[in-house]
Amino acid sequence: MGSMTRLLASLFFYTRFLFSFSAIGFRRRAKHWPTSDFTFSGQTWIVTGATGGIGRAIAEGAAKHGARVIAVARSADKLATLHGMETAQVDLASTAAVRAFIASFTEPVDVLVNNVGVMLHGHTLTDESHETSFATNILNHFVLTEGLQSRGLLKSDGIVVNMSSGGMYGSPLKLEEMDAKDAAQHDGMAAYAMHKRAQVELTRWWNAEWRGRPMVYVMHPGWVDTEGVKSSLPVFRKVLRWWLRDAEQGADTALWLVAARPPAPESGIWLDRELHPEHAFSMTRDSPHTAADLAAYLRSQ
Repeated sequence: MGSMTRLLASLFFYTRFLFSFSAIGFRRRAKHWPTSDFTFSGQTWIVTGATGGIGRAIAEGAAKHGARVIAVARSADKLATLHGMETAQVDLASTAAVRAFIASFTEPVDVLVNNVGVMLHGHTLTDESHETSFATNILNHFVLTEGLQSRGLLKSDGIVVNMSSGGMYGSPLKLEEMDAKDAAQHDGMAAYAMHKRAQVELTRWWNAEWRGRPMVYVMHPGWVDTEGVKSSLPVFRKVLRWWLRDAEQGADTALWLVAARPPAPESGIWLDRELHPEHAFSMTRDSPHTAADLAAYLRSQ
């Protein structure tokens, strides 16, 4: 995509969603929520990408309201800054590391939050020969969730929350393109959108396969002022900084989904405790692939 075309597309996208995805949208919707407190006592949670931003806010919110939280991230130094929860140092770009983490579990989990996500403009491959953002954003979410489920470590009345993004509105479902082996084929923003679209499709597939036991939800947090946004989208942040949400606002829907447990819909994505359409543009509906194709592709990696 040319730079001018991308600029115009981005301007259209950001203008369309400004009042919904920004802090303005959060405050507008929150006015109508009942005043209630979450209770997660007796629950065990796994939260990936838990050392900063939305993931940290989810982990701290769950722990604050009584959950036993296992915070998962790559950096030992950042994990050491967390308090009131257990930690696990895992490179979530490594399938081998994720499988070793799964193997360390012997007791069932009530809640899994697949939160970790990166937008990488530079192209790198993991030791397992996958593009790093693909491995982090979607492949190892699948490996972790499927691995826990196959070993009976996700409680049948448990919850899985997949943290997608408004970026998924920019891509249809794709398969091989998600894992660019060649640097010339890699576009960090496009890859991120593809991965986030895939999370929506996986949610539908898991709910169909598991019949809601456990229940799987997909949400997006709106536009949140995180370190990832600061490093990956500096112009976006500079222009919209005063309208961006804080991490607690971004985390709210994840906590609410676990507490409220609404019925799993056939389609849609949760934002600010409401179900929103999963397509905003007709072009994202146009894919030759199905959610079952996606699951088969990820299993083959």
